[in-house]
Formats: sequence, structure tokens, C-alpha cells
Amino acid sequence: MHSGSRGGRQILRNIARVAMIERGLEPEFPPAAMRQAGAARPARTQPAQDLRALPWVSIDNDDSRDLDQLSVAESLPDGVTRARVALADVDALVGIDTPVDLHAHHNTTSVYTAARIFPMLPERLSTDLTSLNPGEDRLALVADMLIGTDGRIGRSELYLAMVRNHAKLAYPSLADWLEERSPAPQGLSDPALQRQLRLQDELAQALRAQRHLHGALTLETLRTYAVFDGDTLRDLLPDRKSRAHELIEDLMIAANGAAAHFLDLRGFPSIRRVLRTPRRWERIVELAAEVGERLPSAADAQALNAFLARRRRADPERFPDLSLAVVKSLGKGEYLAEPPGRGSPGHFGLAVSDYTHSTAPNRRFPDLLSHRLIKAALAGRPPPYDEAELKSLAGHCTAQEDHAAKVQRRVAKSAAALLLAHRLGETFDGIVTGAAAKGTWVRIIRPAVEGRLTRGLEGTDIGQRVRVRLLSVDVERGYIDFERAH
Repeated sequence: MHSGSRGGRQILRNIARVAMIERGLEPEFPPAAMRQAGAARPARTQPAQDLRALPWVSIDNDDSRDLDQLSVAESLPDGVTRARVALADVDALVGIDTPVDLHAHHNTTSVYTAARIFPMLPERLSTDLTSLNPGEDRLALVADMLIGTDGRIGRSELYLAMVRNHAKLAYPSLADWLEERSPAPQGLSDPALQRQLRLQDELAQALRAQRHLHGALTLETLRTYAVFDGDTLRDLLPDRKSRAHELIEDLMIAANGAAAHFLDLRGFPSIRRVLRTPRRWERIVELAAEVGERLPSAADAQALNAFLARRRRADPERFPDLSLAVVKSLGKGEYLAEPPGRGSPGHFGLAVSDYTHSTAPNRRFPDLLSHRLIKAALAGRPPPYDEAELKSLAGHCTAQEDHAAKVQRRVAKSAAALLLAHRLGETFDGIVTGAAAKGTWVRIIRPAVEGRLTRGLEGTDIGQRVRVRLLSVDVERGYIDFERAH
């Protein structure tokens, strides 16, 4: 435990706000958007189906209040499971080109930093009226899927429904229960709900196994969260993915695929989430060779995932470092406008060809766009955006997502600088995470944060382990400079 920094929370809040502005993101809502949110009332549109009696549950972070999705599963004959994912109907309260929509259009995403969240929608909406809160009747867009025991998705459909959240669950306590390390968490005392969660977990594992057969990648990068004692920053701790995270991830991937498939069948355009064939496959081949493994010279997702699975078993402690190096070599995901019937580049990391974002409309603008397209198709209306608009929106969402990620990294570096300020001259173990003309970057293990390698750059490349010495920190700018220690 580090000594911390008094006033750290406010320091980081100020840094986050400045970083948002520097990246062209709006840290505050305009008055018109706040007025619109303040005047909003619960949506009363009568949907086609009333599904409030189903045992829906939400699974999210402990402190999450913007609940985007609920899930429920049902066993059918012949080993088939019916899975339904309910997605918050944000569009019911946020019309196109209204003040709230224009702000969401500009930022395109909620930005989560160590000391402050910049929500895409005003909290009156995102944590209340458009959040799938426990015990509240809410409109939702439902992805309804039939899934075999082998994890193959058969029929799927989308429709509007009224739903009710019967239990708000959190990743850590649910994961402990799923893995039989602790009793059922609060809110999960009902045996019927317990059976429901076990069924969802089994279904998610089958979905994951099916994707892995097609080359979906097993990656585990290190994430951190800030620990505060009052206003004092005490530490940055690892936030690892759990079995509960995987449950939601796999169901959401299935729902996003169903949304893309629905739009394509209706002859509607969509905004796809894609990750192209790796731009630095040769470096991934080199990483494998460094541990005595061989990969084919051409990009091969199945071969890469088999290699990753072996390394995870052989060296679990260092697997996050290998994952990070592979992620950096894979390149970035992006949004693309997809006309109906045209082949998509697909998502290399998930091993899916038809994939959109639709499961987080409170937090991501592309998901709200997908909902509007789906609702227009359901109502027999033409698409609310033409092809040129969707292309422009896809490019804008990709760019703003990149800016948001840089804000998050900037604040994370500032948080680490607060903790490292009294450790100048100390040495740390690290891994090279970026090596290009614009600079070489190293991530140290504790706190897990990147800094620039300013001396001793010769012979470094992504994935290489190095010993570095802390030269300087600049909390305000989020700069951490290292030199290579020999």
C-alpha cells in the first residue's frame, strides 16, 4: 500500500476535465440538455409484449447505476436454451437532434476515469429513466435467441417489450458464487433465480466454446481501479475479468450478432464493429518464437488462440503481459457503416463476421444508432439515417472513442504519477507496450501504468521485458518517464 496523496480525488477530477476539453470532448452538459432531461417522464409507449414476470437480472460493476441490459434463460426440449437479453430503450426518451442527442452525438461515449465519470447522457436519464433499475417497469428492446447445447445460435428475433429487473447483481460476488467460493450474493436468495443464473452461466460457456472453435482469442489484459480513502488516493489495484464478466460478455456478443443479423435480413444498413486482420502479425509470430512456439506466416485466428491457450496454462502469471503485447499488435477496433447484403470485415478477435454494438445504449452512441435502425425496421419505417450519414457517424464514433480512451489513459497516468512521485530513482520490471517512430512505451507491473522510455531505446520492441528506472513524473500532464536500467 502506497502512502497516497491528499486531495488526490479533486486533483484528478480537474485533470480529467482539462483532458476532456483538450481532446474535443464536452465535460459538461449544455443547459438545454439538462432542461430536456429534467422535464423527461417515464416512457409510456405500449410495446408488443409484456415480459415483466420473467426472472430478469442485471449484472454489472458494484457501483454501476446506468444499467443497460437484463438477461434471462429458459430450458426447452431437445437441449435448446432460449436466451433473452433486454436492452434499455434510450431512444424512447431521447429523440434525434434533441439537445441530449446532440451532446451524445458529439461525445459518442461515456468516459470513465479514476476520479470522475463523464456520462454520455444526463444522470436523470442514464441512472434513472433509461436505466433498467430493480423493481421498475421499463421499455426495452429484446434480443430473443435459441441456442443449442453446442453454443450454436439458431433462430433469433428482436422486438419491443416491457420488462422488470428482479435482481441487481455485481460481478465480484456473483463470480465467487458461480465458482462456489462463497454463498449466494444479496438479491440471489430465491432458488429459482439461482437456477436461472446457473443456466445463463452454462449457456455462456457453450457460446464461448463455440466461438473458440472458430478462433476467438483468449486474452487477459490488466486493468486497474483507483482506491480512495475519502479524498486521498491510496492505490491502483488490478481489476481482473471473472466468470461473471464472461457470462455477460458472451451473452452480449450473441445479442450484438442477433442485432446485425436482424438488420441485414430486413435490408437495413448498420454500423458494424470490426477488428481487421492484424496489422503486425509478424510481431505476433516473433512473440510466439520467443517462447519456443511457431505460428503460420499468414494471420490465423485459430492458430493464435491455440497458442494463447497453451501459454495461459503454461505461464498464467505472465499471460496478461503476453495478452497486452498481442492486443497492441492486433490494432484497434473501429466502426464501419455497412450497407445491407455487403460482406463485413468481421471481428478478428471475437471470430464473428456479423457484429454490431447494441447492448450499451446509455453509454455508447453507436448502440443508440443501432436501436433506432432496429425500431424503424420493426415499425416498417425507412432507416432514420441514409448511407452517407451512417458513414460519417461511424468515422466520428471511431475518432471520439479514441479520444475518450486517451482521456482515460491520461488520468490513469496522472493517478500513477501521484503514487510514484516519492519513488524517483527506483527501478521496476516492465514490458514494452508500444514501439514506433513517435515513441517507445513501457508498462510497469505495480501500479500497472504506461510511461515513456526516454533512454535506452535500442533494440526494444512490443512484448519485450525490460528493467526500467523512474526518471521523472508530471502529475498535471500525466507524464511518467523511464530510462532503461542495466
